[in-house]
Order: sequence, then structure tokens, then C-alpha cells
Amino acid sequence: MSLCKRRGFIFQSAEIYGGFRSTYDYGPLGVNMLRNVKNAWWRSMVQLRDDVVGIDAAVLSPPRVWEVSGHLENFTDPLVDCRQCHSRWRADKLEGPCPSCGSTDFTEARPFNLMFKTHAGPVEDEGAVAYLRPETAQGMFVNFANVLQTTRKRPPFGIAQVGKSFRNEITPQNFVFRTREFEQMEMEFFVPPDEGPRWHEYWIGERYRWYVDLGMPPERLRLRPHQADELSHYSIATSDLEFRFPWGWDELEGIANRTDYDLRHHADASGVHLDYFDPATGERYVPHVIEPAAGATRTMMAFLLAAYDEDVVTGEARTVLRLHHRLAPYQVAVLPLSKKEQLELLAREVLHLCQPHFMCDYDATQSIGRRYRRHDEIGTPWCVTVDFDSLEDRAVTVRERDTTAQVRVPVDGLVAELRRRAEQG
Repeated sequence: MSLCKRRGFIFQSAEIYGGFRSTYDYGPLGVNMLRNVKNAWWRSMVQLRDDVVGIDAAVLSPPRVWEVSGHLENFTDPLVDCRQCHSRWRADKLEGPCPSCGSTDFTEARPFNLMFKTHAGPVEDEGAVAYLRPETAQGMFVNFANVLQTTRKRPPFGIAQVGKSFRNEITPQNFVFRTREFEQMEMEFFVPPDEGPRWHEYWIGERYRWYVDLGMPPERLRLRPHQADELSHYSIATSDLEFRFPWGWDELEGIANRTDYDLRHHADASGVHLDYFDPATGERYVPHVIEPAAGATRTMMAFLLAAYDEDVVTGEARTVLRLHHRLAPYQVAVLPLSKKEQLELLAREVLHLCQPHFMCDYDATQSIGRRYRRHDEIGTPWCVTVDFDSLEDRAVTVRERDTTAQVRVPVDGLVAELRRRAEQG
């Protein structure tokens, strides 16, 4: 958390006014990394596949959507009050005493709906009620017929979405792990009913591999199938992909078999057919849905925790983020050895060569050693140093973050060399 604030990853929202609980702003480095996490997810789930398309649905929704989906009735957590200090807690997360005062005297648990309620338009009456979405999934279900018609896809196929969701958590906690405003990366994969279990297992494996391929240590990941009493109202089978956080194992992503619950309920309520006719078999059916659902902000936090390391280089302790180059806020840092005009001119030329291909930083302050340490700490994979010899031989020194190995590369071949390294990683 200290590194996140000091280096510009994550700030407390409205900090100059004392902050606002459970809200965070992503700084210059954080916004780059969060975008990279989402882009890596989109690349894997949409760009590299021909059976998944994307949408971007509205955040505001009418009450009918959430009534039919079951969220108005079922999207609740058990709320209790401490009779001693009057603080409120989520009952299923309490471990005996009140975290504020130590009392064990609580009220009976009662359901608390997590959705944010608001009003659309100038009149605040029941006819103007709207909700901020607590998940992105429903936007994909209510657009199923539109996507089916416009893309001519046939099951099995998926609809993917990345966007903001809002949950009025009783007890937000653990930095950006559980907040009231967050971003989700969700995909609804529509399959023939009898193929649901097979595709559920397929997506469990695919999602596990995504994290490992981006540098997540396998020993910090595990799969945990849900017990029958903890399944969501729409699910017949869910497995959580969990990460070992500093406080223990906790959910990173859920992969659920939602069957035809959502499509069938929305079809019944709206009167619109949300089924599929297979011309090859002559069969008409309501597809079942497999849903991998991950939190972008939570995922970014897990990658930061997994990448954080401390070691010793040439007798000096350093902090280093061993981030995969696809996730690092900057892939390349261009470092002129001094601020002399000739060096800066060449360094700017090198920067402009690299910028179309990589997210780059230009850093000309303090000693070269301090700059290396600074970029190790924010996870920059490659530092490119422009020195006085560069003026003669038009070559630069490329330093690799994890090994600190350095190699001399001609300026004209620099982009090709960096792209080769990226492809190998």
C-alpha cells in the first residue's frame, strides 16, 4: 500500500477532504496497469478467439431487470448491529467479537440488499427508480437476441464485457479487494443445454492458465468448488479461482454454470424469445450459460502482490515488481546519462522510436543507479540508457529488470530487439 501511494498506483479518493471510505483513485501508474489488465483479459477472451464478441451495456437499469434476475430478492448479505458500539457488520464474516469494541452482543441477522438505488429524471418518486448495476452480466443477457441477430453467431459462443459495477458492501475491506465501486471482466458463454458441464470445466482450465501465463505463481492459486449451501440463486455449479492474499485465501474469479436461469426468466417477463433455433438439427432451445467473472481491480491487486519482491543487487537492497511485460505500467524507460543537450536530443529520438510500440517513460533526473532502482520498483521490464558513446556509435544499453543484465544494441535495431524480448516473454 505504501508503494502504491508513493509511486502513483493508487490514491485514497478525495484525500484532501479526509478521504471517502471504500473509494480509490488510480494514479498515473495505476491507470496504466489497470488498463493493461483489462486489455490482457480482452485479448485472451475476445481478440484471440472467433467465438466471443463484446458489448458495453449501460450502468443504469430499470427495476424490472433486477426483479426478473432475482437480485431484488436474493442479492443480499446478512447484516447485524453491535448493541454495544452500534457499528454494523456482515454476519457471515464476523469471527465472534465486534472488531470495533470486542462485544459479542449482536442483533439478529437481517438481509441487506447490496444494490445502489437512485432516481432517473427530475422527480424522485417510485416511477423514476433506477439501479446502478451490481454486475455486468444482465446487460449481456438482455442483449442476447440483439447480438445473436447482428453477429449471426451460433452456440457455443460468448458475449464479453468490461465495465463498472456497484455494490453497497456492508464492510468494505482490504484496500481495493472489496470496494463499493469496482470494475468487472465478465463473459457469458452460451452453449447447448447438454454441453454445460463440459464447457464449465473448459473455462475453469482456461481461466487458471490465463493467470499463470501472466506470471502468477501456481502455488498462490487454487480452485475451490462451491458447496451446495453457498451457490448463488442462479447457479448449479460454481468454482472460485482463489489467490493467497496476505490475509489468506480469497476469491479472485468465479466460474459459474448459470444454466438457462437468466435467459428463461427475461424471456418470460419480457415476452421476447431468447432462444436459439439450430437449423442443422431443427431443434429450438434456450442456451445454458457458463460465466467466468473476474474483478479487474481485484486482479490488478493480486498481480501486484504476486510480483512484489525484495533482493540484493551489487550489495544494495532493492524492491522490484516482477510484472509480466503486458501488465507493467511502462514497458520501456529511456534514460539519458546526463541532461546535456546532445544526449537529450538522441534520447528523445529513441523515445519517439519506441512509443508507437510500447508504453514508455522518459526519466532524466538523479543518478543512473537511482533511476534503475526507481524503475525496478514500478516494474519496468527494460531500461534503455543513452550515454556519451551513443553519440559516436548510435547504440544504447538495454538493461533487463529481473536479471539486471545489460547489452549494447544499435538504435536502428532497438525496437526489433525489444519486440523480440516481449514475444519471448
